[in-house]
Amino acid sequence: MPEVTDLELLCRNRLARAQRGDESAFAQLTDPYRRELQLHCYRILGSLQDAEDLLQETLLAAWRGLEQFEGRSSLRAWLYTIATNRCLNALRDRDRRPQLVHAAQNYSEVSWLEPYPDRLLEGIVDAAPGPDARYEAKEAVALAFVSGLQHLAPRQRAVLVLRDVLGFHADEVAEMLAISSASVTSALQRARGALEARVPVRRERLRLPDTDRELVVRFAEAFERDDIDSVIALLTENAVVSMPPQPEWHAGRADVERFLRERHVARGGRPWRFVESAANGQPAYAYYLLLDGRWERSGLFVLGVGDGGIESVTRFHDDGLLARFDLPETL
Repeated sequence: MPEVTDLELLCRNRLARAQRGDESAFAQLTDPYRRELQLHCYRILGSLQDAEDLLQETLLAAWRGLEQFEGRSSLRAWLYTIATNRCLNALRDRDRRPQLVHAAQNYSEVSWLEPYPDRLLEGIVDAAPGPDARYEAKEAVALAFVSGLQHLAPRQRAVLVLRDVLGFHADEVAEMLAISSASVTSALQRARGALEARVPVRRERLRLPDTDRELVVRFAEAFERDDIDSVIALLTENAVVSMPPQPEWHAGRADVERFLRERHVARGGRPWRFVESAANGQPAYAYYLLLDGRWERSGLFVLGVGDGGIESVTRFHDDGLLARFDLPETL
């Protein structure tokens, strides 16, 4: 009979106390999983606000159902089961579908997509996933990856994240979702094909080399001083600019240049300042506009770096979102 370690004994004691109604013991059990559970909900839902809400629903459901937890699976797997099914229920209730904004390119914008602060990734992005994982943790939080997930059917989305991101075994996923292992395998195959057609795997981009960091800084500086010629020169040929939740999508240097010049005119040439940030494991810059004599926080640009230049610029309007990034309201 295997020897019980001190840590296992401590966890068992906490579980027993929590099942008797000890809230502090429950918090001690679940706090180590809060951030990774919230990230899991974000991947499936694409929205930071929704992920925060679903995390709270998950913990409340876990607290209420803790007496039924018999320990046949790990506590972590049990919490992921609750979180995943809560997310699937939310998707059914909301029936969100990407909005087609460019019929010619058959491009659908994910209007509810929100950025994820890198500070919330601390302690989890480098955690070793299960042996069956196909994606590294940092790769699986990139904006393009999360956006691509939103185009999958809800069950396919959940299966792919549980199997290919978190590395749970097929039998574990089947039990989590109350479906057969064959259904898991079928859903995973379809999800992989659909996602990789939309988001090609580029594992060499997981860590930004110094040359790319210099590129990002040059791009941000040119953008801040409204040097549109330099901005365009630093883009890849097929770079994309999008602005969720607005149905704006511009692809290719010519289209992006036309759009940026129009926006500069619409902004009335007002100056802006950029403050370095980070979101979804990618370089990002908050921008501040000069209003009534002071610099006010207005939005966030998240940059995607490709071979030879900046390949994506995703702009998010503030609307209170950037408070989660620990950015000041004014400069």
